[in-house]
Amino acid sequence: MPSRPTDSETPAPGGFSTLGLDPRVVAALTTLGYEEPTPIQLAAIPVLMQGRDMLAMAATGTGKTAAFALPLLHRLTPDAPPRERTAALVLVPTRELAMQVAEAIHRYGKALGAVAMPVYGGTPMDVQIRALKRGTDVVVATPGRALDHIRRKTLQLSHVKTVVLDEADEMLDMGFAEDLEAILAELPSDRQTCLFSATLPPRIDKIAKSHLKDPMLIRIDREAVQAGASAKVRQIAYIVPRAHKMTALARVLDVEHPEAAIVFCRTRTEVDELTGTLIARGLRAEALHGGLNQDQRDRVMKKFRGGKCDLLIATDVAARGLDVQHVTHVVNYDVPSASEAYVHRIGRTGRAGRTGVAITFAEPREHRMLRNIEAATKQKIEVKPVPSVADLRAKRLEHTREVLRETIMAGELDMYRTVVESLSDEFDIMDVAAAAVKRAAPLDNGGEEQEIPAVEMRPSRGAPPQFAKGVARYSPSKPRPSSSRTAPAARATPVAKFGTADATASAEDLAPRAGKGAFSRGGGSKAKIWVGAGRKAKVRPGDVVGAIVNEAGVAATALGAITTSDRFTLVEVPEAMADQIVNAMSKATIKGKKVLVRRDRA
Repeated sequence: MPSRPTDSETPAPGGFSTLGLDPRVVAALTTLGYEEPTPIQLAAIPVLMQGRDMLAMAATGTGKTAAFALPLLHRLTPDAPPRERTAALVLVPTRELAMQVAEAIHRYGKALGAVAMPVYGGTPMDVQIRALKRGTDVVVATPGRALDHIRRKTLQLSHVKTVVLDEADEMLDMGFAEDLEAILAELPSDRQTCLFSATLPPRIDKIAKSHLKDPMLIRIDREAVQAGASAKVRQIAYIVPRAHKMTALARVLDVEHPEAAIVFCRTRTEVDELTGTLIARGLRAEALHGGLNQDQRDRVMKKFRGGKCDLLIATDVAARGLDVQHVTHVVNYDVPSASEAYVHRIGRTGRAGRTGVAITFAEPREHRMLRNIEAATKQKIEVKPVPSVADLRAKRLEHTREVLRETIMAGELDMYRTVVESLSDEFDIMDVAAAAVKRAAPLDNGGEEQEIPAVEMRPSRGAPPQFAKGVARYSPSKPRPSSSRTAPAARATPVAKFGTADATASAEDLAPRAGKGAFSRGGGSKAKIWVGAGRKAKVRPGDVVGAIVNEAGVAATALGAITTSDRFTLVEVPEAMADQIVNAMSKATIKGKKVLVRRDRA
């Protein structure tokens, strides 16, 4: 039946004792330090205690686990024979979340003798089979491994009274749709079904209509930020050319000085490369991705939770279900392709009432993706310039001042006074102190710090007010000459017909006219760059110009004629810039694909 679009009435505020839970469970919650139920717990627990089906929409980190775990403890039958004992099945997207949920249920129901078992891939099947034969009250499983056990008949579902789909939207995104349908078909028809999701896409609505009976719909919106109040997660974006992204990340981390941070990357290869680079820079970083075995993942998480590692570099899938309370910063090394992924990522910080920081690095051509995320989340993302070398030095001095202040307050300085006193006879006491500070906090870092080229900020047509200073394109280190007239916005309309022979356009037709470039002046020798993508790959002249501008740091007005054929594109460039452009483009992508770029041999 279709889900009923009615929000539940939230009970009056009160402690867990007002929700009808077993006193032993309430006592366990008190021991664990739980004081007041969260909004999702206040709304969901009474509904589930009545045995009703439920579809709940709530963001990550709102207390969903306790919202379904506490009511299902009331329906357990710990005295039943082992093969009839399993009364609840919880399906989750990842191994980490399975372990986390099973541990939480064990802690909540310890006084009841409840046994919760995590079941996931990557561990020996025979070990799990023996544990299931001994009997367990709650099975917390990933869909793939749960289906394996069902087909082997080692997981008995005939006595299951409650099934929970936690983070259902994530399970669908990970390709578990068919597995979920197969598992739900094996469950008793009179079961209670609870579905939790951060979003409500059509696929979730379809599952709800097929498998939930007259469900109560609960929607817990993000807490509105009052006027004058700051959000719990401060959202910042830096617009950085790809070639300078690593330097920008290291500088921002140096300035922000996070207690613990998760840096999200798109691929496991990028995770490994970034982790190695950060370690080489002296930072305590660990990699987490699907290529690690379970023992390796456990070791990484133990180090991160124990404070022996400051930076966790992870892919989205590997970081699903992580619940580390002390994470102060989340960094998107690349802009997430979907707003839902962005919401899940930044949900890793700002937990338990703490203030968190979400930082996103965007390439110049990705600024529209930031606007899309901002529109979807209805939250402002502050676009800031990358900290300069001067900002970095000021931050280092501020940190040194705080360290020195704490050292002075701690005392025990007598043994060092003799050095200061002996030098004060020869030098001014302020010079002595300044020299000590210089030795303690060198500002030039061995002369390695260099300015990151600025990105020109210009409003885009139709941009929201907060992006009035959005990014138009990457500006080279030398500023372009000013123009007496306002440059028009870049046009997206094609400037050449692609239906006939080779199409030729000028780069100046594809870029804002903010001054004359090398070709309009007619000076200097020219070269041609061959780009191995053309009309058949749906590559337009504007795509090639954008890639060169962003990756090579070359102004669009420096480019000449662009000729597009079926299989390749030719770009006329100044001879002095040709090698620079080829080298930069060798690591770049056009329309998401790597292409061969070289000097034209013709």
